[in-house]
Amino acid sequence: MWWLIALGGLGIAGVVTSVVEFGMFAIGALAAAIAAGLGLGLIGQCVVFSVVSVALLIFVRPIAIRQLQGGARTRSGVEALTGKTALVLERVDENGGRIKLAGEVWSARSLDATRVFEPGDKVDVAEIDGATAVVI
Repeated sequence: MWWLIALGGLGIAGVVTSVVEFGMFAIGALAAAIAAGLGLGLIGQCVVFSVVSVALLIFVRPIAIRQLQGGARTRSGVEALTGKTALVLERVDENGGRIKLAGEVWSARSLDATRVFEPGDKVDVAEIDGATAVVI
């Protein structure tokens, strides 16, 4: 019973504070509760709690921290379009034009005021400014 109370408390603390270690200790408490249900004594329950918690801290914590810090972050939306190659459909200069980017037609303008891109040219997207692709 006490392990289930610890499980609940640690689980709530983990959700409220976003500290991944609380979740790992909660899983350790769950393992100890299962051990108690199987008839293991108090010392055995404590050993199960310790072994499961330490194993999670050693093997799972680095992965969880890396995910929370955005180590394997995937670009999406307009952020994913930056750096892509596009096809010029209508003349593009500093005042505007049209390109085909990722299968869609976008308004575009040249980053360099002196550069002009003609239909059929390939351009790279330097940034997205609102609904306009800025190209080089």
